Amino acid sequence: MSQQISPPPTQNQLFTVVKKEREFSWQVASSLLVSFKYAWAGIIYSFQTQRNFRIHIAACTLAIALSVFLHLSAVEIAIIGITSGLVLALELLNTAIESLVDLTVKQTYHELAKIAKDCAAGAVLVSALVAVFVAGVLLLPPLFTLVISAF
Repeated sequence: MSQQISPPPTQNQLFTVVKKEREFSWQVASSLLVSFKYAWAGIIYSFQTQRNFRIHIAACTLAIALSVFLHLSAVEIAIIGITSGLVLALELLNTAIESLVDLTVKQTYHELAKIAKDCAAGAVLVSALVAVFVAGVLLLPPLFTLVISAF
């Protein structure tokens, strides 16, 4: 059984998101604004390098836009937003765990590294399935009504 290991991001990809000033990343951020800047850098990094993060962003945007178009209640829109946000948050954590595992095992195969990465990916999958379920329960009835009324 051959294991395919994805190559780490190139230095050019990392440099655009992680600037040299972050050399001492173990230090506490100097201000709240700097903390937000680092958090935003993580989101940008995930968007630039993680296909699934971009897919989840698109699905989240579509679900919220459709819920507004269908005139769902504010609570229903909030529920769709929360479940979508949880998927995005877990995808960010998955990216962090994968990066940390890759750093630790130095691009070699280790069964515990596989377990860590698989479990993190599984958490994203579970949250995405729940989000699809929630969006389906909330969006399908009014969407079905709209389609039926069009005919």
